[in-house]
Amino acid sequence: MIGAGPNGLAAAIVLAQAGLQVDVFEAEAQPGGAARTLALTLPGFLHDFGSAVYPMAAGSPFFSSLPLRDHGLEWIHPPAPLAHPLDDGTAVMLERDLGAAEAALGEDGKQWRRLMGPFAEHWAELAPEVLRPVHLFTRHPVLMAHLGLVGLPSATAIAEHWFHSARTKALFAGLAAHSILALDEPLSASFGVMLGATAHAVGWPIPRGGAQSITNALCAYLAGLGGTLHPSTRIENLAAIGKYDVTLCDVTPRQLLRMAGDRLSPAYRRQLEKYGYGPGVFKVDYALSNPIPWKAEECLRAATVHLGGTLEEIAASEDAMRHGHHAERPFVLLAQPSLFDPTRAPQGKHTAWTYCHVPNGSQVDMLDRLEAQIERFAPGFRDCILARRVLTPASLESMDANLVGGDIGGGAMNLRQFLFRPTRRQYATSATDIYLCSSSTPPGGGVHGMCGYNAARLALSRL
Repeated sequence: MIGAGPNGLAAAIVLAQAGLQVDVFEAEAQPGGAARTLALTLPGFLHDFGSAVYPMAAGSPFFSSLPLRDHGLEWIHPPAPLAHPLDDGTAVMLERDLGAAEAALGEDGKQWRRLMGPFAEHWAELAPEVLRPVHLFTRHPVLMAHLGLVGLPSATAIAEHWFHSARTKALFAGLAAHSILALDEPLSASFGVMLGATAHAVGWPIPRGGAQSITNALCAYLAGLGGTLHPSTRIENLAAIGKYDVTLCDVTPRQLLRMAGDRLSPAYRRQLEKYGYGPGVFKVDYALSNPIPWKAEECLRAATVHLGGTLEEIAASEDAMRHGHHAERPFVLLAQPSLFDPTRAPQGKHTAWTYCHVPNGSQVDMLDRLEAQIERFAPGFRDCILARRVLTPASLESMDANLVGGDIGGGAMNLRQFLFRPTRRQYATSATDIYLCSSSTPPGGGVHGMCGYNAARLALSRL
């Protein structure tokens, strides 16, 4: 196994459960990939390097089947999954309970329930279907057909068709912007629908102690199965690891070409060379003296806050990014985990985790624009800053080679790569003993482990 991110560890666990001897080689000293927790600012402040809030991990069919709680993983559910502040000093709140969400969204409440309810109420049936490769046959054709009807269009089309209030449209736009697509692109609505549904089905929890708690639990369970982790072992060429029956790679196509190019067919190499990476992110972690002073105090009920104003503003921000520009008022995703998890900061102090979308490999300093968006909804925020750590796309990639150009999704999520990710072979390669299992394979980005699970199941079926 090459790579100890969530997908690599998931694949390793599936193989070890089947009785195979498994070695996991990880380039960094600390396993986890983008699911790591690091001291990025001041002593005593713990920051999630990559992801910070975990609806897909909590709702993952594979992770849910593992006794991760026995290995220290504890989910913390904030009172509300999400807050979306507006310029009038109020915030649109996404409540976890579907009935409470219906009441909170007023004139659009019934429509919100009609849109999200079927998927939230049938998450146990939906999750295994959407977290595997695109396929013609399904055990739940009506549910999947309904998802196709509301997920394949653009986010702006769905928002305008389903909702009347600008407040609800803004809420849905923020959810859909997680797609890192322009909101008028096909498939962007699917992210809004899926994230909204998970908020009601499983919540948007944070792990006590940070993202590292997920990784540590997976590593501990793998060790119990006899798997061996080799940290600080960067594999530049697969020939360096010796002879194994099968090798699974939690890497993107660019890394696979570098480490296994001579073992892959020329035609397959050409397919990988065409793989497209998506936009990057510009990330900032903060050590704070106080909680963020939101104008809308209800923002303190949520670990996740979307900063972007109206649907039109968020759409303009994401459209700029998709066309190689840098938005003057970028859509900012912010997490404030220390409000609910005191292990993240010294007593009385806090952390914040933020990023905005930028073109892949961007070298533009977005700090002033990002902080202006926070100040817009929380005047006095800058006065709370004790220290900050800026992570550009280049610095993110230097700390995790899979984040190519700052791309946190493992590749662009356009229609072609949604159907064929990274090629028609998906997890298989032209070499019968080499498989891909990173977020560059179906179902794509997110901490759910299902790319690794699916790839390992395929490898086992062929052994």
